[in-house]
Parts: sequence; C-alpha cells; structure tokens
Amino acid sequence: MDILILNGSPRTSGTVARLLHEIESSALKNGATVTFTDVSRLSFASCTGCMACRKTGKCVLPHDDAHVIAEKIKSCSAIAVGTPVYWGNMNGELKRLFDRLVYVLMKESPLGIPSPLNKGKAAIIVSACTTPFPFNILCGQTTKAFAALKEILCTSGFKIKGSVTAAGKVKSEKMILRKTRKAQALGKKISK
Repeated sequence: MDILILNGSPRTSGTVARLLHEIESSALKNGATVTFTDVSRLSFASCTGCMACRKTGKCVLPHDDAHVIAEKIKSCSAIAVGTPVYWGNMNGELKRLFDRLVYVLMKESPLGIPSPLNKGKAAIIVSACTTPFPFNILCGQTTKAFAALKEILCTSGFKIKGSVTAAGKVKSEKMILRKTRKAQALGKKISK
C-alpha cells in the first residue's frame, strides 16, 4: 500500500501537519509505504490554462515538483490531503498544485465530460481553522474547504474514507488527543 500525504499548510508543525503525521505514523505501523510532502516546500510553476494536458495527458510546462507529485499520484493507492482554512477554502498553494495536476486526476470525453483516473483509491481530508466550533460550520469555514477538496478528489475517482477537522484558535489538549486518535484510526483504515 503506497500512501501519498500532501500537507497544504505552510506551518510544518501546526495542527494540520500534526494530524497528517499521525496518519503517517499509523499507516507506517500498518505496513504501508508513505510519502509525506509539504506543499509549501515544493517549487513549481502555476498552471497557464493552455489545456494541452487535456489532449496529451501530460503537462507541457518545464519539469518541476508538480510533475514529481503527479507521478506519485499515479502510483499511490491512497492519498491524505490536509489544509488550513483560508477564507473558507483550501490554501492557495495547495489549490495551485491541484490546478497543475488535472491530467493525472481526470480526463475528458470528446464532449468535455470528466472521467476519473483514480478509481478505487482511498482518500482522507484533514483541515484546521481558527474559527471556533460551531461557527466553523455555521460560517462555512471548514465545510467549504472540505467541499472543495472533496470535489477535486471525488471527481478524480478517490473515495473519501474519512476526515478530521480541528476548529478554534485555542485547541485544548483533550480536543487534540481526540483528533489525534481519529487521525490514527484513519491512517490504519487507508493502509489496509
């Protein structure tokens, strides 16, 4: 079992990263091979919208870290994606990466109908925001970030196996422990 973890948070020891590392640890204990990637440390150009990848099945931009991640997506059997919530959505760097990865996520019929390229692969979504519960839901913070990632992953054929959300600026140790246990359980779940 090969699992790709994409940490969209620039805070490599923040809540999102911490929960993703719990998923990683649990999956490794269960015998999976895990690639953990901090998106903020990648170097890649933005998508130019040329649409050439829709015809050729590959990105025509010069080789960079987005191409490397594309190959990891092709070979993985599961993915865990984490993001902090910025204005009710995933952060910009993660979105910019997904914009570059369209050609390994989906293809199109001649009529422009999307067709998933990752059928049968599992996915987990992790998010964190400073808006306290239940306002993170009522104000659409974590729910909209989750919806955006779910749209990308499900359109690509991934099946969402679970999610972890940590809300509020002040996170109690009790809450972190509860979220950590959930992340560990999800890591075990996708490494089977």
